[in-house]
Amino acid sequence: MTALLLVLASYLIGSTPTSYLAGRWTRGIDLREHGSGNLGATNTFRVLGAGIAAPVMVVDVLKGFLPTALFTAWDGEISWAWGLAYGAAAIIGHVFSAFTNFRGGKGVATAAGVFMALAPYAVLPAFVVWLTVLAIWRMVSLASIVAAATMIIALMLTEPRLPVLLLGIGVGAFVVYAHRTNIRRILRGEEYRFGKPRVAADAVASEEGP
Repeated sequence: MTALLLVLASYLIGSTPTSYLAGRWTRGIDLREHGSGNLGATNTFRVLGAGIAAPVMVVDVLKGFLPTALFTAWDGEISWAWGLAYGAAAIIGHVFSAFTNFRGGKGVATAAGVFMALAPYAVLPAFVVWLTVLAIWRMVSLASIVAAATMIIALMLTEPRLPVLLLGIGVGAFVVYAHRTNIRRILRGEEYRFGKPRVAADAVASEEGP
């Protein structure tokens, strides 16, 4: 019973709408009505800038890491399998937030936090790739897509636990799928890059939707 309650708590922690709160508290806006309409760190970068998006990303990572890493010590089972359940619940909460009509982000930062706890050796190369792609092409979406693919490959090479590997493949595939409209804009040369005026980013909202 304790473990099931902690799964629910993990979902609620993941549901904390960090980007929505940042938009309300700093600019008095609802990020669902700006940029891509998503409540994730990428859209926060696009609309509010790096100064606001950086702490949002850190909190989103912690939303995945803390339940996965800590709740296993409180559930009476002390099992990595329960950590897997807590991490999955946190990711689902971020993508389908109970506090914003089940609209959230794409789960990249929260999933990174989950796998920091479950499989840190797979997250490290993915993070290096994310930083490298972001530095060169200045597109968070492209960096997230390539990092998700990198993490899947790293898990295949380093992770002996099949359930963790399967969760990683599923999450990585979902991240790529969730960025499908970004991929189309990248191919057309229309994706937002850092350095462009942020007001222009609102033009993508009608295409990408929630």
